[in-house]
Amino acid sequence: MDKPYDSLDQHFDLPQIRTVGRDRPLQWLRAGWRDLRENLAASLAYGILLSAIGYAILAYAADRPYLFIAAISGFMLIGPLAAAGLYELSRRNEEGERIGFLGSLRGLARNADSLAFFGAFLAIALLAWERLSAILFALFYRGDVDNVTNFVAGVLAANDNLYFVFAYLMVGAVLALVVYSLSAIAIPMLLDRDTDAFTAAMTSLRAVQVNFDTMALWALLLVAMIGIGFATMMIGMVILLPLAGHATWHAYRELVR
Repeated sequence: MDKPYDSLDQHFDLPQIRTVGRDRPLQWLRAGWRDLRENLAASLAYGILLSAIGYAILAYAADRPYLFIAAISGFMLIGPLAAAGLYELSRRNEEGERIGFLGSLRGLARNADSLAFFGAFLAIALLAWERLSAILFALFYRGDVDNVTNFVAGVLAANDNLYFVFAYLMVGAVLALVVYSLSAIAIPMLLDRDTDAFTAAMTSLRAVQVNFDTMALWALLLVAMIGIGFATMMIGMVILLPLAGHATWHAYRELVR
């Protein structure tokens, strides 16, 4: 049975958080798939647009391995903001309304200041990760970095790059955990309620804390979907990104009272 957790919630005047089972992420994906089908044209428009932007970034970074890897992982950092229009589609769909791509963009103006503030936080996190990635390459990587192929071969073949792999994964994991905890459901909340970015971030942090196992599984599913999208040269992202966005809306609606 769902139950609220009150300590941090009351201290920061946060909405109550439900506890949910580890099977819920699959239910969120099913609900997201329904939203995608019911808003097919607008959802695919987001998928195509964001996939095209992602492909352009990867093409630019192809001969800059540190930037290429940072771009892939950075895409996950800014994903919650990129999917904001998809949350609006799901929100309106829940209310029995049908809107198109442009209508979903207009919905973002409802809490524009807080969305912009949170977007600035994600942009700063992305820039910080890009700089940290460059520093880690400079300090620990041994080998050719003239293109991505040589970089991958160097990482796989050279034992002296084990320190680089360890440092890169550890630093990236810490940053990803912080950003994910603060943003997992924050932007859907900003679209749904007249609240500020700090309250939304603290609510997201509380939701992750209360449902750590479930939210860790949800994070792994999101990473897997984004990984498949990149592995298919962004083609799979046309479907997977809208699916993840719509499903995240349902995660928010179930987690926050």
